[in-house]
Amino acid sequence: MNNSEILAQLTDILEQRKGAAPDSSYVASLYDKGLDAILKKVGEEVTETVMAAKDVVNGADKDKLVYEVADLWFHTMVLLADQGLSSDDILNELARRFGVSGHDEKAARK
Repeated sequence: MNNSEILAQLTDILEQRKGAAPDSSYVASLYDKGLDAILKKVGEEVTETVMAAKDVVNGADKDKLVYEVADLWFHTMVLLADQGLSSDDILNELARRFGVSGHDEKAARK
């Protein structure tokens, strides 16, 4: 399975879990708890990612960073799905930014 297929399959699964009973899956339980619980989980994963990156700088295995970033991406995708968005929305935004100076793009947001 290629990377875009993984994102598409995960997006489909996240959508399927929206109406599921909270005890049927981890994602269904997050949806049931609401936006604040999802945001809390994303925040936790951001912190764990930062800590893993610092550990790698200090000689830890990079696999831990990969693991934590995967958790962060996953929970961010749950957040996107909860808000009616998907990885396609993010990929489209990233594609829009190709060929645009990062400085110019940031200045345009003001």
